[in-house]
Amino acid sequence: MTTLDPDVEMLLHDLDAFIDAEIVPLQAQDDNERFFDHRREFARTDVEAGGLPRPEWEALLAEASRRADAAGFFRYSLPADLGGQDGTESAMAAIREHLAHRGLGLHNDLQNEHSVVGNLVFAHLLHLYGTPEQREELVEDVITGRRALAFGLTEPEHGSDATWMETTARRDGDDWVIDGAKRWSTGVHRASHEMVFARTSGEPGSARGLSAFLVPTDSPGFEVPFYWWTLNMPTDHGEVVLRDVRVPGSALFGGEGQALDVAQTFVHSNRIRQAASSLGAAQYCIDRAVEYARERHTFGRPLASRQAIQWPLVELHTEATMLRALIRDTAAELDECHREGRSEVTVGHHVSMCNYRANRLVCEAADRAMQVFGGLGYSRHEPFEHIYRHHRRYRITEGAEEVQIRRVAGQLFGFL
Repeated sequence: MTTLDPDVEMLLHDLDAFIDAEIVPLQAQDDNERFFDHRREFARTDVEAGGLPRPEWEALLAEASRRADAAGFFRYSLPADLGGQDGTESAMAAIREHLAHRGLGLHNDLQNEHSVVGNLVFAHLLHLYGTPEQREELVEDVITGRRALAFGLTEPEHGSDATWMETTARRDGDDWVIDGAKRWSTGVHRASHEMVFARTSGEPGSARGLSAFLVPTDSPGFEVPFYWWTLNMPTDHGEVVLRDVRVPGSALFGGEGQALDVAQTFVHSNRIRQAASSLGAAQYCIDRAVEYARERHTFGRPLASRQAIQWPLVELHTEATMLRALIRDTAAELDECHREGRSEVTVGHHVSMCNYRANRLVCEAADRAMQVFGGLGYSRHEPFEHIYRHHRRYRITEGAEEVQIRRVAGQLFGFL
């Protein structure tokens, strides 16, 4: 399935019309361009506040999301009973690629997972696993941005090896008491709750015995001592320390000992959507480099006439074309799994192929675009350095590329 469904093609057309009518003018007003041109990193970052996003930057993102919600696009991926359209993986992959291919802009800035078509994982998790009280309290507020959740899985000594986490939760009467630490708690600066994963039973390394808790960030003993500064700024990746944090039994999320099921719920969806975003950004870099090479003349000839310029871009364009087919086919396979009630694990190796190759491709494409543009490409007046710095993290997060390759190897060599 390498061609798009006509309904998806129409959706992309409608999205473009909405962006041109509502989001582009919003970006152009009140010097909001400072968040996207050569000033972007400094306009977005409040250095005095520990490198956190500036409030005016987050307010602009919130306004764009509000307009997208009012237009019926923001909740597209959510179930109909949450105001969404039950968006398929095929459609979401096409949307994510399309929006990233438009380039930098208020319509889609993945530095903080902002998009006019939201990837609303927390709302979906709450809808699937939350108690009626948790859903009533949080779901709509999380969708609209009145509240936010942070995700506390990674620890200072444990990342992909999450089953070895050292954070623990023990019962104390009707309450739970949590001790431990979390790293890369993205968005915790504005979160009302953090979804904290902790071992409640079982041995280190066991997939069972891990539980999740919705912990209010104003709980005594919940501390954020600092935020990690990263290659791409601003940063909202908090270091969290939990010292005897007491929460009621009602804070348990998704069933005692079953947190890994919660954590794994959208891993394939996130990875295929993120791969599609990287593909779109890569194709943007390739297209811009080709356009510039045709316009730029050196030594009396167009830069595009030189094989040293042509061949690397041909290689990148070829890989992008092949990846597009693989991503669309894999997204269709995921949709088929959903329709037939089959486990997504059966196509997990294809998702991993898409993810690690697309994340490498965008880094290579951004680097090549810098080279084609020369000194201008190295400047912040072109977007390539920002694209590289942002997408480089996805070769580590969402499952490091080594983990993805290991998943493919497990299927290829029969270890799974």
